[in-house]
Amino acid sequence: MRLWPNSPESGERAYDREEQRQKNVREIMKELDSLVGLVEVKKLVGEIYAFIEIQRRRQKEKLLTEPQVLHMVFKGNPGTGKTTVARIIGRLFKEMGVLPKGHLVEVERADLVGEYIGHTAQKTREQIKKALGGILFIDEAYSLARGGEKDFGREAIDALVKSMEDHKDNLILILAGYRHEMEWFMECNPGLRSRFPIHITFPDYTITELLAIADLMLQKRQYRLSSGAREELRLILEETRAAHVHSGNARLVRNLIERAIRQQAVRLVRKPHVTKEELMTITREDVLRAREHERLEIKA
Repeated sequence: MRLWPNSPESGERAYDREEQRQKNVREIMKELDSLVGLVEVKKLVGEIYAFIEIQRRRQKEKLLTEPQVLHMVFKGNPGTGKTTVARIIGRLFKEMGVLPKGHLVEVERADLVGEYIGHTAQKTREQIKKALGGILFIDEAYSLARGGEKDFGREAIDALVKSMEDHKDNLILILAGYRHEMEWFMECNPGLRSRFPIHITFPDYTITELLAIADLMLQKRQYRLSSGAREELRLILEETRAAHVHSGNARLVRNLIERAIRQQAVRLVRKPHVTKEELMTITREDVLRAREHERLEIKA
């Protein structure tokens, strides 16, 4: 991966551009740092940033630079921040000159694998074309290798490997999925391991972290939890964790918060007059009703 050079500019314009670039990078890193938890993830992204920045400075001084292979594997359960971090990395890489666009194209097996010979390569190439200049994020990537020797998923893998060579200066691939499945995927495709040198593990959030995520989601919408609602939300999260349901994490919190806001609206719309405090407060009743809707949806 080479660094994309800036267009020739006068000294003053180049200085202003560099100042803006550095400001943008600081804002992106601040956004990353503001995410709840993910301590080790932030540390590793910080190391990647530092490595690229030093390569930039060495290049400027006409020193030898290390080759940059920045394809990645993200391992973790759903709702642990993998897509969010991938988007931040895309924007960071754009500002640092690693990628010209830095956008994220998120796909899964159905977007890549076709129904007949030749169809898969065509579908995969279409997604690669959309992602050029940015990141192709493949969720549940291990599913590409689950169908056996005759499955078209292997054709998708071959097309992706070829794209990594053909577009090595214009595309980054991120393979994502459950930790154990991704480790199995790397073991059964030994050629992939060397092509994806960066492995980042996303741990499940703690209950305290999930409550902090709920607070942030509500603050952005100008809502807040009553003490009873907070305790009820904590109980739901603890029960989910005890049941070993891995589909929770931030995704479960987001679903519950959005449903609770709707339940609050249903409760308040019947009242002829409501105060500002009432409009902002999510109660225990709202959370309980949101929980029942979540259970009904899971059963359905």
